[in-house]
Amino acid sequence: MGDRYNIHSQLEHLQSKYIGTGHADTTKFEWLVNQHRDSYASYMGHFDLLNFFAISENEAKARVRFNLMEKMLQPCGPPPEKPED
Repeated sequence: MGDRYNIHSQLEHLQSKYIGTGHADTTKFEWLVNQHRDSYASYMGHFDLLNFFAISENEAKARVRFNLMEKMLQPCGPPPEKPED
């Protein structure tokens, strides 16, 4: 029983420390936004992927990086309206 409590407390600690891990109240939209932003950040952080995207889109690397940064603002569109309680 002690191990179960320890695992749950570790999970709660990770969820409070890192936004992308989610929590019990994370919506599907928030989860997808986090995944898209993580992906875009990874693309910008890996130089070879950025080069690949620039060559495949026939754009400059700076333009591709700028487009990825722009997509990070609202990667999945505007947030859905929340129903009032």
